Amino acid sequence: MSDLDTTARLLAESVVASTSKNAEKSLKSLEDQDGFGLTLLHVVASSNLPTPTRLAGALFFKNFIKRKWIDEDGNHLLTPGNVELIKNEIVPLMITLPNNLQIQIGEAISVIADSDFPHAWPSLLQDLASRLSTDDMVTNKGVLTVAHSIFKRWRPLFRSDELFLEIKAVLDAFAVPFLNLLKNVDEQIGQNENNEASLNLLFDVLLVLVKLYYDFNCQDIPEFFEDNIMTGMGILHKYLAYKNPLLDDPEETEHAGILLKVKASIQELVQLYTARYEDVFGPMINEFIEITWNLLTSMSSQPKYDILISKSLSFLTAVSRIPKYFEFFDSEFAMNNVAEQIILPNVTLRESDIELFEDDPIEYIRRDLEGSDTDTRRRACTDFLKELKSKNEQLVTNVFLGHISKFFEQYQSNPSANWRYKDLCVFLFTALAANVNVTSTGVSATNNLLDVVDFFAKQIVPDLTQSVPNVILKVDAIKYVYVFRNQLNKSQLIEIMPILANFLQMNEYVVYTYAAVTIERILTIRQSNTSPFFIFNKTDLSDSAKILLNNLLRLILKQGSSPEKLAENEFLMRALFRVLQTSEDTVQDMFPDILGQLLNIINVIAKNPSNPRFSHYTFESIGSIMTSCPVSSLTSLADTIMPTFLTILSEDIQEFIPYVFQITAYIVEKGESVPDSIKQLAQPILSPVIWELKGNVPAVTRLLKSLIKTDQSLFSDLIPVLGVFQRLIASKAYDVYGFELLETIVFNVDINLLKPYLKQVAVLLLQRLQNSKTEKYVKKFVVFLGMVSTALGPDLVPSFIDEVQDGLFLQIWPSFVLHTLPTIGNLLDRKIALLGASNVMINGQVFANKYSSLLPSTLESIVETTASESVAHMKNDHVDLDNLEEISTFGSSFSILVSIAEKPLDPIPNVDLTLGVKAHVAHSLQKYDQSGPLLSNIASQISEDAQLKLKALLSLP
Repeated sequence: MSDLDTTARLLAESVVASTSKNAEKSLKSLEDQDGFGLTLLHVVASSNLPTPTRLAGALFFKNFIKRKWIDEDGNHLLTPGNVELIKNEIVPLMITLPNNLQIQIGEAISVIADSDFPHAWPSLLQDLASRLSTDDMVTNKGVLTVAHSIFKRWRPLFRSDELFLEIKAVLDAFAVPFLNLLKNVDEQIGQNENNEASLNLLFDVLLVLVKLYYDFNCQDIPEFFEDNIMTGMGILHKYLAYKNPLLDDPEETEHAGILLKVKASIQELVQLYTARYEDVFGPMINEFIEITWNLLTSMSSQPKYDILISKSLSFLTAVSRIPKYFEFFDSEFAMNNVAEQIILPNVTLRESDIELFEDDPIEYIRRDLEGSDTDTRRRACTDFLKELKSKNEQLVTNVFLGHISKFFEQYQSNPSANWRYKDLCVFLFTALAANVNVTSTGVSATNNLLDVVDFFAKQIVPDLTQSVPNVILKVDAIKYVYVFRNQLNKSQLIEIMPILANFLQMNEYVVYTYAAVTIERILTIRQSNTSPFFIFNKTDLSDSAKILLNNLLRLILKQGSSPEKLAENEFLMRALFRVLQTSEDTVQDMFPDILGQLLNIINVIAKNPSNPRFSHYTFESIGSIMTSCPVSSLTSLADTIMPTFLTILSEDIQEFIPYVFQITAYIVEKGESVPDSIKQLAQPILSPVIWELKGNVPAVTRLLKSLIKTDQSLFSDLIPVLGVFQRLIASKAYDVYGFELLETIVFNVDINLLKPYLKQVAVLLLQRLQNSKTEKYVKKFVVFLGMVSTALGPDLVPSFIDEVQDGLFLQIWPSFVLHTLPTIGNLLDRKIALLGASNVMINGQVFANKYSSLLPSTLESIVETTASESVAHMKNDHVDLDNLEEISTFGSSFSILVSIAEKPLDPIPNVDLTLGVKAHVAHSLQKYDQSGPLLSNIASQISEDAQLKLKALLSLP
């Protein structure tokens, strides 16, 4: 059987549930075979194979490229021959593929281009530009799709000379053919107005042209496009007004057709031009405002128009930011027109919204709470309303309050028939009252003309506590609490909590999920933005924690027995974690039962880890139990969890392995000895294969460090451990973990066992310093020397470096240590490096005797660093990890478990990070000064400014 046949068979098996896991393992075992990437491309290209197999091949190829194209240092992992063959074949292949396969291969091309284009792929531009033609629109569509997959990556990038040179090179090759093709497509659309097949193809091409138009202009407006603005934008304006019944299926109400997609894409581009290039686009803006208003007032409430209406509103939002255009809206008459013709029709609840609420509740929640509603009418209207309000708060508030008052009257006249008016009132009041976007921490600023607490008492509390004509009003009331929780005081929140807890006993999916979300967010309110303390503590939950936990677990387990259904609702698991975190040891008696249920959940979802967030909070919940249980219970808990964890490791469930290592490391860190169930991992974690997956590295480093700290006898042979250090320190991505491991070894392994290896360690560190240093690496190197000075004594620092080559310290110390010391911004790193360097100078005999010539420059660097204003004003502010965490795709990145986050090693914990450092250095210098005339002699050789700072330090009490 050929490689192609074998690969195709495995790909076919990978889409069948019963054979998928083994097939994926077999495919990954082929990845290192020469030519595997090319074989995958040939499978994707094989039109005689079933579509699911080709799609599986395209997906696997995309992920293969992400994993195997370059390493963390930007070097190709494939052989040069394979790299060139893939680049030669991928573009012509993608041009011919159907759309579903094009998307996946396009993402792969984008990954390749990110590392190789333009310098290592110089033929790409000419290859693409030469394939464009005046008559072959199928090929044109493919070429443009490839181009867009590459150039769209410019959109989020920061401006740089290198980026602009790349864009210029692309425009030199593409700008003229691009505009010619745009004009050609426009002409052909006019010639084919009655040919439905040709129109669909031409509009497909026009859509990609508009996307490329955005790509080419996303960073700055190129001179070519400025010179041709009337031509380019004139064509696009024409298609905002374009109508053709052949492109509008009246039977289709849900999904936008190609014409609506083109119009939405044009509005996105027009918004960019309005926001960024108004100086050149200004003369045309009025025409686009007029056509946009006509569009907005002519489209129905059908969902297929949602994206176009959203993009059109975004354009009007950009327009209203410009003072001279805001004048169009700045009167009571105009604002009423905006309200009645634009805002109110597009925020009124539709039948399709109610259907989504009932038929796909989890999607309804994600749209509403997570911002995945960026293309919805309500989100776009809210953004438009906020922009108008920021320009004239009084006018906007008064106009919309008038409408809200009328809607309340209509609701109260017949609540059961007019319940949507109440929903509309709550929505509009929330949009008016919130002066900033709602974030995961709630609303921080509100409209001074509105009283959100009074509205809560009069309009929200009744819907929370009494029956409502439609359950959506109950959800609206809960969401109001979610949005304005920061405006309610603790006593009000305490009164709300039992009400929310009761909703966890309802059977209405959206209601109990919103209640869980709101409970979780209330428990994360902090005493201040920088405080590490929450306003709710374990005593506040002492009466309700057990009920909350039982209800949440019941709801999680009722979702379904399949891995996908069980893991569908991450909001419930997140709430469970937060209740566990807040209640701490008050629910200790429940820990064994909850832990057992969490492990059962993991056993189920391990069969198909489909929801990263749900998985994350499941492990966070286990971590929270670990932090709240007494140390004496850790070993028994370890015995409970390790069978499940060892199964995860043995079955290589990559999505969960970093979590397993983090929790296992925490158990070792907190215990007095390593449990037998964990000892068996000591040697396997040194295996190179463990360190190959990016997501594993931080977690397995932590586990290895914890084992070394707790029981050095597990590593009687240091060579494999130092082999791991060597691997990490050579990597620009992972060198920080290499330093962490080395520091652990230095602090915990007997120096006599370590001495035979110190020279080789120094060689590795200095080779990296010489050959491929980065700013981050140099800083960590300086901090490491500070660690050595603190842990092993000041004399080991010069002798450690001089062991590589006698006298080398004379070059390394001034060039790297003294030069870098004042630039270290991290407070803990700065403290370690500064105190370590001062220890070398003040207490080091080798330094004083052999390197006295370095004393003045060392003193000056220490004085400048200690006295620096940046240190004086640095604050070790609390960072809210809960709201910084990014849990996205598995395998590619590491998600830290906040509940058991590792504290960095501080070798001098009794010295405060800011003022304590200054006092410590000052005290050391004062003692040094008292030892004789040495300091005054050195001080005379430093700058006058440094002398003044030294004098100030020596005079500190």
